[in-house]
Amino acid sequence: MKGIVTKSTGSWYDVKTENGDHITCRIRGKFRIKGIKTTNPVAVGDWVDFEMEPGKDTGVITHIYPRKNYLLRRSINLSKQYHILAANIDQVFLTAPILNPETTPTFADRILVTAEAYNIPAVILINKIDLLDTPELIAKKEQFKKTYEQAGYPVLEVSARTGKNIDQLKALMKDKTSMFTGHSGAGKSSLINAVDPNLNLKTGEISEVHKQGKHITTFAQMYDLKFGGNIIDTPGIRGFGIVDMKPDELDSYFPEIFKYKQNCKFNNCKHTNEPGCAVKPAVKSGKIPLSRYKSYLQLLEETEADDNFPYRQKKV
Repeated sequence: MKGIVTKSTGSWYDVKTENGDHITCRIRGKFRIKGIKTTNPVAVGDWVDFEMEPGKDTGVITHIYPRKNYLLRRSINLSKQYHILAANIDQVFLTAPILNPETTPTFADRILVTAEAYNIPAVILINKIDLLDTPELIAKKEQFKKTYEQAGYPVLEVSARTGKNIDQLKALMKDKTSMFTGHSGAGKSSLINAVDPNLNLKTGEISEVHKQGKHITTFAQMYDLKFGGNIIDTPGIRGFGIVDMKPDELDSYFPEIFKYKQNCKFNNCKHTNEPGCAVKPAVKSGKIPLSRYKSYLQLLEETEADDNFPYRQKKV
């Protein structure tokens, strides 16, 4: 039988069959996809074949279909391995409040660069817009919004509490597989509940001491949306490392840097100290935001020092 993985708890997987039944499945033995060093060989969003276990109401996954894309992060405990957050995604929503907790450009850029590398369109949701009640916070929001719109990303201001732009968010999600990601406490589950109240996902409070959220979503899970499509809610991410990325391809994953690199004197220009670089003047003139350039330099340093595994599906 064929189905799609809708939940993974580490050793057991919820598989939704093509006729809508949900079967709890496991994998037999050391099921590993050739060449991929991940802590979870099967991920939410994977299409799989499975067979029922004799005399039981559980199944065993026997085959994983090729993925069109996936999003992963470094394993928390195993530095040389990775964890797949979700697979076969149509779009990723970066839930990015300005405060409670603050979404820094560095954190946002790491997720956006990874989405670019894996061919996943990204939309930025400036959540908790109702909390921005001072001129300073509003100015900070406008600068954040300008930076990412300048890079070519759709940016939507939303509030789960007031319902601001929830209808626009639903329109973007209709009939697509969407993934929500962001910091713990960014309001992912609250937004999903606002989009489809029937889901009634558990939500958490922000710590007043640390201004961060608690991990309410423990495992990635896919939900069907009443108005069409489905959504994958992922655990909050406090750190997001760049995975399997070569230094010479990094500038292609910053759309505004990619635009100007075509005019660099040398094809292998890293946009640091090379003569004839077209990117640095664009940064100086404000055509490329300084925060994005700083993120690029930081990630360049990381990729040059990293010992990566070359298994990613290349951008086409």
